[in-house]
Amino acid sequence: MDELPKQDNRTEQSESPRPAEPDVSPVIRIFATGLFSGYAPFASGTFGSMVGVLVYLIPGFEDLYVILPASAIVFILGSLAAGLMERGYGHDPSIVTIDEVLGMWVSLLLLPKTAVVVAAAFILFRFFDIIKPPPARIFDRMTGGWNIMLDDVVAGIYANLLLQAAIRIL
Repeated sequence: MDELPKQDNRTEQSESPRPAEPDVSPVIRIFATGLFSGYAPFASGTFGSMVGVLVYLIPGFEDLYVILPASAIVFILGSLAAGLMERGYGHDPSIVTIDEVLGMWVSLLLLPKTAVVVAAAFILFRFFDIIKPPPARIFDRMTGGWNIMLDDVVAGIYANLLLQAAIRIL
């Protein structure tokens, strides 16, 4: 009687090699992940937002002549870096958090630098970044580094406008 060949219980998934990390420089990886905040085991966007707040808290950063050029540079370079990371990790990868850093700065633009305002901006930005009201949702569904950045800029604008209104009313 012939013996049946032994069955291999491994699945095809376990045999396939793990996808390679995208070929981006360490500098781009550090920048795109918001100083590695994107590697947080959960809520990477929240950790990226915290990095944005920490940078904002540097004395003088809130000055219009500092925050506006910094925001423009981060938007342009962040769009390029996010696009590179997206090619390797797929659509709007959670490890890319430079968009949250910029979104926090937009949330805080032209507002008083107080603990209450910073805390409120943080909460509102995270809220709008999660629910993604239009047009943020439109940008979020599109591919490319510009869109990764733009959905958080829109969330930051919503948070900022709400805080500007609240400060004027109260």
